[in-house]
Amino acid sequence: MANRNPPTNRTRLPDERGSTIPLIVGFAMVLMMGIAVVVDASAAYLQRQGLDTLADGAALRGADLGSVGTYEHGIPADRLDQIESQVDRAVAAYLRDSGAFLKYPGMTHRSHVDEVAAKVTVQLTAPLELPLTIPGSPDQPQIGATGTAAVTVLR
Repeated sequence: MANRNPPTNRTRLPDERGSTIPLIVGFAMVLMMGIAVVVDASAAYLQRQGLDTLADGAALRGADLGSVGTYEHGIPADRLDQIESQVDRAVAAYLRDSGAFLKYPGMTHRSHVDEVAAKVTVQLTAPLELPLTIPGSPDQPQIGATGTAAVTVLR
């Protein structure tokens, strides 16, 4: 009996079926990591904006209430001086009354009075709460904000 299929010189290529599955899975993983990065970056940005607002408000309150009683010898021509202890109390009261410690659990604050420039600087630091966890990211990231204010006398 004669061979009906004549031999060919072509070598058979390896079977390529199923090779798209790892490609699709890899692409899906990269896409999910990209989404996680965007979601976490957006959450961090929004939390920082909120902390910036609090720092600015606390600095303004500290500069305003911290200058009470400093102009017993007349109002200065430029900026009002602040008393550090009054500034600290005003900043702490502002943060407490605004609910900042409830919104940002674990938040710490520090205020500083620059006597030369007659301005108040408030630094806030809080744990950053991210909605998604990205492998390799810090366990407990921190976020910070700084606000500065001075009370200027207008005549």
